[in-house]
Amino acid sequence: MTKIKAAAAAIAALAMSACTSYEIDMPANPEPTVGPEVSTQVIYEANPRFFAEQNCLNALDAQLTRIADMGCDVLWIMPVFEPGELGSVGSPYCIRDFKALNPRYGTMADLKKLVDDAHGKGVKVILDWVSNHTSWDHPWIKEHPDRYEHDDQNRIVSPAGWADVAQLDYNNPATAAAMREAMMYWVEQTGIDGYRCDYVDGAPMEFWSTTIAELKAAHPDLIMLAETANADYYGCGFSMIYDWNCAGAISGAFNGGKPADVVSEAVTALSNVPAGKSILRFAFNHDTAAESSIDGLFGSVDAIPAAYAAAAMLGGTPMVYSAMDVEGLTGTMSFFGYTPLTFSDALTAKYKAINSAFRQSAEVRRGELADYSADNIVCFTRSIPGHTLLVAVNTANATRAVRTPIMLANSSMTDLLSGETVTVGEQVELAPYAYTILMN
Repeated sequence: MTKIKAAAAAIAALAMSACTSYEIDMPANPEPTVGPEVSTQVIYEANPRFFAEQNCLNALDAQLTRIADMGCDVLWIMPVFEPGELGSVGSPYCIRDFKALNPRYGTMADLKKLVDDAHGKGVKVILDWVSNHTSWDHPWIKEHPDRYEHDDQNRIVSPAGWADVAQLDYNNPATAAAMREAMMYWVEQTGIDGYRCDYVDGAPMEFWSTTIAELKAAHPDLIMLAETANADYYGCGFSMIYDWNCAGAISGAFNGGKPADVVSEAVTALSNVPAGKSILRFAFNHDTAAESSIDGLFGSVDAIPAAYAAAAMLGGTPMVYSAMDVEGLTGTMSFFGYTPLTFSDALTAKYKAINSAFRQSAEVRRGELADYSADNIVCFTRSIPGHTLLVAVNTANATRAVRTPIMLANSSMTDLLSGETVTVGEQVELAPYAYTILMN
């Protein structure tokens, strides 16, 4: 009885060339996509403070070739703006000047070069925008206190739980106008391709609708990613929102929960995505990594690539966070301090292989989903007439096997991680925390 040896496939993936593509005869005229867009984009979330203690933008620029080669074609850079100091706890989301760079990150020329270099590699750049609040030493505190919310004693207030920042008030039209002007500034001065918008629920939907309409009137192709799970924000012009439940469902499966929950969660999330839009899916991001021990999120740091494969291949737009590609991390990863990391070529190769499989399977991923998950294995297929994608992910630190769907048993398929043609037997056997991605 033939079994797929996922460990061998992983080794083969590490030896892949820089340009990976396996020819599979796909339909010349596929049916139009109905429902959410079948994404081929991959986002890389970069915390500049993980790349250097000074001149962070230049250090990030030096990693662009690796990031692009990994198959990431959108670079999301966490806030680059001048941070506040008064009452600060070090958060990059505590901003003193929306139109100035953090001097430790570099100069405007450095940012422009980073954007230009990214574009030269086919990578788009989006900045992280904070609309809900400012630092306590932002000039508006003294010059325009009417742009902030006040309590019944006329004191500027903080958002609940965030004492280091001051809450903006969008009942004042000047607040929205100033914010729109600052957002347009970075698009026009640096050529960025859009924004990831932090805590969009903190500003009124009317603000987002008007702001996005103005931005896209001048720059129609901007990417607008909203940090919210509320699908109503698609109607404001956002092209993508968060699947906040994705990471939790996957973490649960790797910690003794039901693998089938990973599939059902994705089905629910994708069902709320309108045609032409997408949803962000990830194993972890800066928030979850700061709040939970990285080596415990999925039982072991060795399981992180498998967790990412589960997030990516079920649909939506997958994201790699700049810590996932670092070997041996333990504990939590604060994004407040400056902690230069050493990035792993071996992990980069693993994400490259998964991202390549993600792109190659785009047409088949628009097909019918079937769940074959079993104990410790997330397993599902996507099918269109004549072609099926089979994904299996072992959530256990032990070898496990799952029965092959009957229509694929004893058939030939292409291993999208290695490019090899394999014969699928009656079951798929997976080494600890291994995964396989096959397509015919």
